[in-house]
Amino acid sequence: MALRLEISGLKKVYRGTEPEDTVQVFDRIDCIVEKGLFCTFVGPSGCGKTTLLRMIAGLEKITSGYILLNGERLNGCNDKVGLVFQEYALFPWRKLVANIEVGLEIKGIPASERREAAMAYVKAFGLQGFENRYPKELSGGMKQRVAIARALIANPQVVLMDEPFGSLDSQNRDKMQNFLLNIWEERKDTILFVTHNVDEAVYLSDRIAVMSPRPSKILKIFDINLERPRDRTSSEANHIRREILGLLDLEE
Repeated sequence: MALRLEISGLKKVYRGTEPEDTVQVFDRIDCIVEKGLFCTFVGPSGCGKTTLLRMIAGLEKITSGYILLNGERLNGCNDKVGLVFQEYALFPWRKLVANIEVGLEIKGIPASERREAAMAYVKAFGLQGFENRYPKELSGGMKQRVAIARALIANPQVVLMDEPFGSLDSQNRDKMQNFLLNIWEERKDTILFVTHNVDEAVYLSDRIAVMSPRPSKILKIFDINLERPRDRTSSEANHIRREILGLLDLEE
C-alpha cells in the first residue's frame, strides 16, 4: 500500500482548572496526504498549526480523533516522522556533523556508519569546511540546513516542518526555499509544512490547507497545479494567493 497519512476528526482541548481556562484548539481537522506530496498549512496566529505538527510527531496528546500512517495509528514519538523546528533546535555543545548524526545515534547505528552518512549530507548540503564548527559559528541558513539534514538522515516516512524559514531574511529565505525544493524533488519526501507566508506556500506546495481561527477547522484545500520552477509573480500564482488571502480575511 502506498504511503498515506490520514488525519480524521482530530480535536485538541487544553483543560484548565476552571471552565473559563479551557481552550479548544481544533474543532475538527480532517486531511489526507499521499506519498510524496508537499502539503502546507496556513492560517492565522494561534490557530494550532504548530500544535497539529506536534500531535503528528507524538509531542502532544490527541483529545479525540486519530492520525493514521499507512493504516496504523501514530501514538507517541517514532522514527517514521521527522520534525524540523523554526528555531533550529541544534545542540550547542555538538559540532555540525555531530548534530546531523543525532538521530542515527539514538537508533544505535555504529559511530563509523553514522559519521559516514552525516558526511554525505555535509557534502550534499554544501556544508564542507564547517564540519567541526559549533552552531554559534554558523549562519542562520547553515543552521537550518543542518536541522533539515538531521531530520532527513534517518529517512522518515513523513517530514514535518514548522515555519522553518521564518527567522531568515527575505534573500536567505528565497535561497532556502529553492534549496528545499531541490532536495524534495530529488528524494520525493512527504512533507507537511507550516507557514504564515502565503507567497511561500504557493511557491512551494502541491496542496495548501487553509485553517480558520481557533477553534480551528480546515476552511478549504487548494491543489496547486503550477509547473515548477514557479514564477512567484505569475498571474496564476497571484490569483491563488489572492483567493487564499481573501479567505483568511473573511475569517478574521
